[in-house]
Amino acid sequence: MLTGEITSQSIPSLHLQDKVYQALQMMNDNHVTHLPVVEGDKYVGIVSEDDLLQAENDNTPLSELTQVLGFASVKNDEHFLKALQVAADNGLSIVPVVNAENELLGTFTYNDLLKKAAEFMSLNEPGGLIVLELESNQYSFSEISKIVETNDAQITQLNTSAPDADTGLMQVTLRINKPEVSDIVATFQRYEYTVKYFFGEELYVNELRTNYDNLMNYLKI
Repeated sequence: MLTGEITSQSIPSLHLQDKVYQALQMMNDNHVTHLPVVEGDKYVGIVSEDDLLQAENDNTPLSELTQVLGFASVKNDEHFLKALQVAADNGLSIVPVVNAENELLGTFTYNDLLKKAAEFMSLNEPGGLIVLELESNQYSFSEISKIVETNDAQITQLNTSAPDADTGLMQVTLRINKPEVSDIVATFQRYEYTVKYFFGEELYVNELRTNYDNLMNYLKI
């Protein structure tokens, strides 16, 4: 999913002749703390509410504040996750989208990006989540996939983390297309995988506890 395919036009842009008070009012009206600044169709930069509040005069035009403009943006042919990274890295409430000629095509809000990320990871679809922890040299997608498939399930999303600097362990997060994951968890454990977390409709830990209590009650008889 490229940024140019899902760019929103709902967030307005500022112009260099706009005054500080106008920019602050526009931010307030659109519930954001950043806005893009353009000159004609060209993207000039991004201004923040914090920088505007430090201006000595509310009637100062933005053309006199170009030194505080940031330049964060994404190209329209980049994956939308790049926009999410730019927003997170720079603490932005919006991310401008530009083309090869540096023309502003539209803007993402941070909330828009989070919603797209949720859709991308199928978080609205029913299913379970399993997080494995293992040595990076032990990671095998084919083996992990085979274990899931032997339990009549499929992986709909897989993410890996870089190995931890202290432990050397990496995490593999699996999104499974069935909500009952206890059988899959048990299979991973049988193959000596460390299951760090798991989330499904059934509470596997509680089932184990119930079985244990039943056994203890039986032994007391």
